[in-house]
Amino acid sequence: MEFFRKTLDPVIALAAIAVLDIFLFLQLGAWTVGGGETMMTGLIAEFFMGDDLRRIPFWQLVFEPDAGYWKIYISLGMLFGAVIGAVMSGEFFIRYPRRLSEWIMITIGGLLMGIGIRLAFVCNVSTFFGLTPELNLGGYLAISGIIAGAWVGSLIYKRILGV
Repeated sequence: MEFFRKTLDPVIALAAIAVLDIFLFLQLGAWTVGGGETMMTGLIAEFFMGDDLRRIPFWQLVFEPDAGYWKIYISLGMLFGAVIGAVMSGEFFIRYPRRLSEWIMITIGGLLMGIGIRLAFVCNVSTFFGLTPELNLGGYLAISGIIAGAWVGSLIYKRILGV
């Protein structure tokens, strides 16, 4: 298990990711991480809301809940792999925010990320590795927004928590 205790050379890691991404694209086509999480959200909402979920156009026109949607299993596989890697490297720790203000900021940040991912209909990973290398202006605008949002968010975080 020594493999999980040391850091990989970033060039080797990115090359492996690129090769695996090409293989995935050739086998399944384009995918985004947000698709799997969106579908899981739809299935959970359908469980609680039943047929009332069909009154919301998004779940009718864009993402009709389907447990067989393959992107769910990619997302769960990434989560499972990350947990296994963290546990095997001895770097797995459960941390909880200490203050109510942190919980509020985390919740608002998560909601804003969810709204952004639905408006863009893409995730930050596919923006960085998909749109930007294609010299797509939308990718560069998205990255600019991500950087600006992270900067403003860190200023708010520091001001509220006095860090």
